[in-house]
Amino acid sequence: MSDRLPPLTALRAFDAAARHMSFQDAAAELHVTPAALSYQIKSLEEQFGAPLFHRMNRKVELTEAGAALAPGAAEGFAALRAAWRAAKRTQESGLLTVTAGPAFTARWLAPRLFDFASKHPEVELRFAATLRLLDFRTDDIDVAIRFGQPRAGEDEALHVALDLGEWMTPMMTPDLAARYATPESLRDAPLIHQDDTAAFTGFDWGTWFRAASVPAPEPHGPRFSQADHALDAAQAGAGVVLGRMSLADAALRTGALVAPFDVAIVPEARYRVLCPQGAQDRPATRAFLDWLRGEVATMADHSGGRTMVDAVDVATTPEG
Repeated sequence: MSDRLPPLTALRAFDAAARHMSFQDAAAELHVTPAALSYQIKSLEEQFGAPLFHRMNRKVELTEAGAALAPGAAEGFAALRAAWRAAKRTQESGLLTVTAGPAFTARWLAPRLFDFASKHPEVELRFAATLRLLDFRTDDIDVAIRFGQPRAGEDEALHVALDLGEWMTPMMTPDLAARYATPESLRDAPLIHQDDTAAFTGFDWGTWFRAASVPAPEPHGPRFSQADHALDAAQAGAGVVLGRMSLADAALRTGALVAPFDVAIVPEARYRVLCPQGAQDRPATRAFLDWLRGEVATMADHSGGRTMVDAVDVATTPEG
């Protein structure tokens, strides 16, 4: 049997019919008549040398051969569509789509957008704020900013443009800092809890108290599902948050929040800025990545004089 591929129009007709299990619905998707679609599939079957569909009165079913062909046809057309989108994006030199988590987008990226836009008016920047893992091949994404631990094999297909470490320490309003001036006094403070941060980092207030050599209090205080909402509550004076440096950057600069204690916890999870290999050389992507590196460098001021404690080391340290 020859390995020569049949015409793509015939394979496309087969793929649509196999997905819909209906010649009429497949024809509607492809904007052709049912007779034209049936002709394409019949020519494909003639070249193959056997039926690919069982034709019944009001429906069709795949034959054994058709069932063997359908997954590969679907994957092949999906790959072609992805390649076509990728090729088109190389011509959209001024458009850049960045995905990041909602909290990082709202707290870190959005306040800096005017600065980037003023420096690079030629770049149209778009944000996709989501925690869902997006696919560079299918979701029209140029740069992804993700908080977490690297996944096995991820770096083989992606360029790691920036690896940003995170750290966490108690943060509160200046008024609360005057009331709770020592790590020991925090045992009596209203402590704000963050479910998403605990899920990503694997630690919570108890970890910080162990690092500070202070017995952890019984869990108490308000609990939030998202870190940016917890920071909002802390800025309103509702309590003390185990704040993430990146998300609290603006609040620390303005003095809305202070971080008075020197002990900070460094989680295994990190911010990683990713893009497809080779895409880092596109003018819009390169401009954004260079600007991002400069902005990240400004956050080094918050680290001065702090004792950075690895979360893994704290987790293996016995109580007492």
